[in-house]
Amino acid sequence: MSLSPQWLDELRARISLSGVIGRSVRVQKAGREFKACCPFHNEKTPSFTINDEKGFYHCFGCGAHGDVIRWMTDHQGLPFMEAVKELASQAGMEVPAPDPRAAMRAEQQKSLHDVMAAAQDFFVRSLAGEGGAEARRYLASRGFPQAIVREFGFGYAPAGRQALKEALSAFPEAMLIEAGLRIVVEGKDPYDRFRDRLMLPIMDARGRVIAFGGRILAADKTDAPKYLNSPDTPLFDKGRTVYNLHRAAPAARSSNRIVVVEGYMDVVALAAAGIAEAVAPLGTALTEHQIERLWRVTECPTLCFDGDAAGQRAAMRAVVRALPMLMPGHSLRIAVLPQGMDPDDIVKKQGPQAMEALLAEARSLIDVLWEAEKAAGPLDTPEDKAGFKARLMAHADTIQHPDIKALYRSELNQRFGDFAFARRERAPFQPAQRTGGQRGGAQRGGKGQPWKPAPPPLPADATARMQKIGSHDALLAAVLAALVARPAAIQRHAETLARLHPAQSSQAALLDALLALADSQDDLEEGRLLTILGERHLRVPSAMDFGEIRFGFLAQREGSAEELADAIALLVEFPEVEAALETANQRYQSELSPETEAEKERLRERRLALLARLGQMGRARASLE
Repeated sequence: MSLSPQWLDELRARISLSGVIGRSVRVQKAGREFKACCPFHNEKTPSFTINDEKGFYHCFGCGAHGDVIRWMTDHQGLPFMEAVKELASQAGMEVPAPDPRAAMRAEQQKSLHDVMAAAQDFFVRSLAGEGGAEARRYLASRGFPQAIVREFGFGYAPAGRQALKEALSAFPEAMLIEAGLRIVVEGKDPYDRFRDRLMLPIMDARGRVIAFGGRILAADKTDAPKYLNSPDTPLFDKGRTVYNLHRAAPAARSSNRIVVVEGYMDVVALAAAGIAEAVAPLGTALTEHQIERLWRVTECPTLCFDGDAAGQRAAMRAVVRALPMLMPGHSLRIAVLPQGMDPDDIVKKQGPQAMEALLAEARSLIDVLWEAEKAAGPLDTPEDKAGFKARLMAHADTIQHPDIKALYRSELNQRFGDFAFARRERAPFQPAQRTGGQRGGAQRGGKGQPWKPAPPPLPADATARMQKIGSHDALLAAVLAALVARPAAIQRHAETLARLHPAQSSQAALLDALLALADSQDDLEEGRLLTILGERHLRVPSAMDFGEIRFGFLAQREGSAEELADAIALLVEFPEVEAALETANQRYQSELSPETEAEKERLRERRLALLARLGQMGRARASLE
């Protein structure tokens, strides 16, 4: 049935939310709103508010939130369409006639739900059968109680390539393929996607199976991914689905906490330890859609990341994605696990209380942002510090909410001032020693370095090259093309690449995908990197993106790997130096002193040197022809 947003808005406008809720809960007038004791959790003091003007209810105790339709589905337990029909009857509105195309799509989805339910039954039976012995031994080694095994629906996919097809012979093979249970390869017969794996069902908000995750059991299969998820299907969108949310949400509303861990086995381990409000993304970095879904449950989810470099990159990516979305009262907290340990290790070796202590020590989003950028590079010179400040302000400027943006800028500026301009003990003044040919013996080049003249002006051809490149976008396009051609380089340069902030959305999306793939190898289980990027509708830069400029690192020849590393370092440093130079010029205008002049000159010289290096990169590629 097709219901337009306009029709649903009209329905909500005609219904008194406080009147509907008041039939089940005692409500009291409180100014322009109503209040009540929350029906979603036990409380003695009312924290549940109802706003008829805005059309929503909200509990400040457990975070329950929604409109009149959500009330009917969450509290009254009605399916969506039944809730709509009930409310339409009260409002005197006619429910629109069924749309045949929408009905066909709904019927198709219903059929796929039947397929997934049958597959789940088959996997559970297989786990209990003779072929599931190894899977049962693995579950026993993890120490999962039988109650947890049953609750999470563990199963086993037999090793045969046609086992599932034979078990689900009542369904057409086309449906098995559409549900993501079978793989089609050109020139070969279709075969089962999951083979000889411990299986876990992935469920939607209503507890229906929409996908599967499988863990490999054979230790000698080093060429196969350790974890394998269903592909995106009409039922399953992994960028929008949060594993275990249907079970964790009620517990999270009671505890006012939701814990986001790396994978579904971590979720199961925490549930076995008594932490029921744990969820996980599915083979990808946490997406904007997933953050929004978590915020509907609780206002400040806690994200757990490993203490290694990959974990820190993942934490920073989550911070960058959340910043533009921040709303009053809604944020993230970051808990860092000991290096080399996952939640299961912590619970087994140190007990659940150790995990609770780590969660209690989770840091705020702004603290993580500050520490990550502070650790991103050296902070020895004024230009280093200015670059650090520029990066912080660039992050703050991505925040869409004006009040939060202003508060972030103010807080980060205050922290930077305390850090950069802290008074230090200075050594007693020592007159400089005069040396022949150097008036006054003054040194302008830095610690212990003699003064050096500024570099000569750039050649005309290098300046022309820079004009063609235009804000170094062409160099970034060439670097991205080189990384796609050499996937192994992505992991090698991941920490430096994570500091890039492409201006073009297409380049930013491609870079984000490459970094995610570097951390999560199961997306590379089939085909080449280009195929994966194509499926995600991400365009790989071509020669047209960098015009007549040609870069040496794009050629497969000796030394090209080092040139690629230089290019990546240049992409990171150049905008930082540009921002630092702008800050230094402003400071020089307001504070004329030898120190500010020296700082400005050092940055100007560094910028010229970087421009010259970029010109050399262009010449190096041109010389290949």
